[in-house]
Amino acid sequence: MRRKLTKSSTDKELYGVCGGIAEYFGISTFIVRVIFLFTFGYSFWIYIFLVWGLDKKASL
Repeated sequence: MRRKLTKSSTDKELYGVCGGIAEYFGISTFIVRVIFLFTFGYSFWIYIFLVWGLDKKASL
C-alpha cells in the first residue's frame, strides 16, 4: 500500500502540517519544526500551500 502525505490528526500545533510530514518520514516533529523555523523565508509559503493542499488523515 502506498503511503500518502496528510495532515496529522494527533500531532498538530497549528494545522498538523509538520506533524504529518514527521509521520510520513518517521522522524521527530521537533526536527521538522526546527527546519521550518530556520528556513522561514521559503518554508512559510510552502507551509501555506500544504495547509490548503493536504488532506486530513482519515480517522478509523
